[in-house]
Amino acid sequence: MKLFQKQRGKPEPELAPVQTANPRHRLEPPFHGWLPSGFMGAAERQLYRSLRFTVPIIDAAIHKLLRLIGEFQVHCPNPQAEQELNDFLQTVKVNGCQYGIQNFISGYFDQLLTYGTAVGEIVLTGDGRSVGALYNVDLDEVEFQRIDSPLNLTVCRKTSDGDPVPVPYPELVLTAAMNPPHGSGPGVSVLSGLPFVSGILMKIYHSIGVNWERLGNLRFAVTYKPSSDSADRAYAKERAQQIAEEWSRAMQPGESVSDFVAVGDVNIRVIGSDNQILDSEVPVRQMLEQIVAKLGIPPFLLGLSWSSTERMSSQQADILTSELESYRRLLNPAIGRICRFWLALQGWEPQFTICWDNITLQDEVDLADARLKNAQAAQIEQTLKQEEEP
Repeated sequence: MKLFQKQRGKPEPELAPVQTANPRHRLEPPFHGWLPSGFMGAAERQLYRSLRFTVPIIDAAIHKLLRLIGEFQVHCPNPQAEQELNDFLQTVKVNGCQYGIQNFISGYFDQLLTYGTAVGEIVLTGDGRSVGALYNVDLDEVEFQRIDSPLNLTVCRKTSDGDPVPVPYPELVLTAAMNPPHGSGPGVSVLSGLPFVSGILMKIYHSIGVNWERLGNLRFAVTYKPSSDSADRAYAKERAQQIAEEWSRAMQPGESVSDFVAVGDVNIRVIGSDNQILDSEVPVRQMLEQIVAKLGIPPFLLGLSWSSTERMSSQQADILTSELESYRRLLNPAIGRICRFWLALQGWEPQFTICWDNITLQDEVDLADARLKNAQAAQIEQTLKQEEEP
């Protein structure tokens, strides 16, 4: 109870307006607005959102990357500055109902993977003396403009009419781009190239569903052939109706199983039993291999039990570690800018170091093994050097 009383006694600081947000503005199909050539438009962003919603393995892979990226600590030469900075990073307000810079970086990284470009904002307090919150910007609310040079990329906020207006304080806006094309500012999504492959995969899954709907629920063809007797031919219609009624009654669902008895030449067979459903295992795996190769996630992390040796799995884990290190380098500028901005506002020297946690315990084991081997090699070299001396 003491904790809650303390929070009630300390009101939340008044925040400055979020300059990149426009709650009244939402782009809907057909996505009218100002879209400069060479930049991702709202339609393409909607395509990538639909792709994550339609293909679960893509969404699962992105969430795996968000969790595997790990956490970080910030170290400063001044212990007091380091303590205050870490307290700020753990308690800073993020978006509407989140706290901590880890939540901000998670949303920032999610946007970077999905769209190739991430935009965030540092929101100051009302008096402008401290950082009050961090905000993940919706890319549908902003646009990028080249003013006078390819090196000068301006972030613009969309008004209610859809016109872009440069933000008044661009130094508070954080941007990141992943693998941008030459001469372009915004980056390329990790999902680029997957719509075609995913479309084929969805067609296969849709066909499987349709075939099971048609053939999974068995349908029967009951054929009655009257004999050459004139009496059978005369009452063929009545007997066919009677067979149909009895067959329908026999096939009614229930706990009791009833038999069907008919007189004459009656043929019963399952509709479609002579047709063979195409084997989908090979084409589905081919499409999934393309998706996994693009996302850079080892198959065993996504629940795909493909045959792989222990050495192959170890190599895939090492490659994933390199991928995560590359993603961390993309996130470091945003983290550094937030820390540098806060330290400057608080009057501290903007000196710090961002230290990420080791990705896996296996990395620590490998590093320890490497240090041990280096120490043993240095000891052997020193011993040989001493033996060679007269």
